[in-house]
Amino acid sequence: MLLHFIFVIKDSNLGKRDKEFGYVKQMAQFYRVWIKNNFAKDFDVQCDEMITKPRGLFNKLDTTTLLKDHRERGEGIYHFYLCHFRPLWTDCTCEGYHAENFGMVWWQAPKDQDDLAFLAEKNCTTVSHELAHELLRQNGKKNYVDTVHDVWTKHTFANLSFEKYDKDFKKTNTNPLFLTLDTSSLEK
Repeated sequence: MLLHFIFVIKDSNLGKRDKEFGYVKQMAQFYRVWIKNNFAKDFDVQCDEMITKPRGLFNKLDTTTLLKDHRERGEGIYHFYLCHFRPLWTDCTCEGYHAENFGMVWWQAPKDQDDLAFLAEKNCTTVSHELAHELLRQNGKKNYVDTVHDVWTKHTFANLSFEKYDKDFKKTNTNPLFLTLDTSSLEK
């Protein structure tokens, strides 16, 4: 199966967020390995940019628009949108949304383009949250939403540490490039 990460970017930001897109490409390769190791699924990964132009008040880019894009691109592909806006509706406290073969998160831009720690902490963790929902669903886990939210709550309120990975996608305790939710706490 193909996991297609789509970095949604305003046309006015073209060229200004290239370092972030570089991180997205690395993150996609990381998640290929992470998924295989933690969920026993072998995905191919792909990355693209989706350039958006300003839209009228009644034609705003939102979850519905992205779901339509997902259907047009092919529902058999797992599309994951990294958006410059919050979803209007979400069932997750992490500013994300998921459905069958579809994920989206609010991708937050760092103040400093070289702040990879910010990208890992604010964005990579959220991606892992939404990926875990869909991967547990695909594996037939009945309470997959509650399972992920229970772990996320522990991260948020009980000081459960995120899993840390280095540039070689190996677990580390120092200078992580990627952070994910604690998969040891998931009932897979």
